[in-house]
Amino acid sequence: MAHPGLTNSLSPKLVPLCACSCRPFSSQSLLLHSHPLFFKPKPLIRFTRPTASPFLLAAVGQAEPDRLPQTTAPKVLSGDQEEDLPLKSQSQGSQFRNRVVFGLGIGISAGGIVLAGGWVFATALAAAVFTGAREYFELVRSHGITEGMTPPPRYVSRVCSVICALMPLFVMYRGHVDVSVTSAAFVLATALLLQRGSPRFAQLSSAIFGLFYCGYLPSFWVKLRCGLAAPALNTRIGATWPILLGGQAHWTVGLVATFITISSIIAADTFAFLGGKAFGRTPLISVSPKKTWEGTIIGFCGCIVTSVVLSKIFSWPISLSRYTSLVFTWGFVSAIALGVLSFFGSIFGDLTESMIKRDAGVKDSGSLIPGHGGILDRADSYVFTGALAYNFIKTFLPLYGV
Repeated sequence: MAHPGLTNSLSPKLVPLCACSCRPFSSQSLLLHSHPLFFKPKPLIRFTRPTASPFLLAAVGQAEPDRLPQTTAPKVLSGDQEEDLPLKSQSQGSQFRNRVVFGLGIGISAGGIVLAGGWVFATALAAAVFTGAREYFELVRSHGITEGMTPPPRYVSRVCSVICALMPLFVMYRGHVDVSVTSAAFVLATALLLQRGSPRFAQLSSAIFGLFYCGYLPSFWVKLRCGLAAPALNTRIGATWPILLGGQAHWTVGLVATFITISSIIAADTFAFLGGKAFGRTPLISVSPKKTWEGTIIGFCGCIVTSVVLSKIFSWPISLSRYTSLVFTWGFVSAIALGVLSFFGSIFGDLTESMIKRDAGVKDSGSLIPGHGGILDRADSYVFTGALAYNFIKTFLPLYGV
């Protein structure tokens, strides 16, 4: 006798379980499987993909509470990331190579310009000053600085850049720059006050500081190199210098002092960089987070040693008491003092430019020199140092140390 749950009204239609081309089952077999008297075999465990239903995953987790937690698999780089690693290292190597090549090229060119002196030195300095002034006023107009102040108009920035470039030439052919700086500041203030709209004090202050920072201070290098024209009589290299190139008279106090000062700055930067990489632990100041006290101290020592060694090689500076036992003491102390001034002028100029770039929110002041950045990035250590060295020699060394 048939079970009352099973009727002849069931048609043997074949009903597929899914849309795929799998084997279909009849509707009668489906009812038998779903009937309570039908014996159901234990279902097989199926391994599902991670995209299965979260309810199923939760049920599996509850069914196996004693299973150990899965350990995190080590991070495997994708194919694109693996390809980026050699490209990144190659880019860093190329950047370091450009830094070394262009650094050597700049150093050799600067040495030749300093040795030539005269209008060559003044013209090259004027070109560098003009480029540095353009970079400074672009930093002033950057988004990070303009949020808190109003930058000067573009025509004022361009005029200031030209005035800064003319200052070294005024020093070379006029002997002083004070009158020109005062006149430039007056014209600049008048132009800002007469501009359309409401003038801002921030415009005047940033423009005046640009004239001082980018024009007036670098002009002291012309005073140092070309203004101290007294011959360094005790310099041995001058005695063997070819007459066609100026003879001994070419080696003046200004030339020797410029070489010693520039070499001391380079030594300070190099030793500070290497010392910071090797032993740097304690940050120096928040304006430049990469600078450390350890690197600064090592750079200071390297600057002093370089100044003393070159002073001994060039036999400068000495005093009028060179025939007494105080000659070595005076020359030694003067060389140390020049080294101290060179170091503090170098680091102060570096931190000043770092402060400007930090407010502007940029890493480099420009991209003129591959691997180095802009002119200000390479010349920031020299901005204040020329003025310090020149005034030290003029004030404290009798007869310019000859």
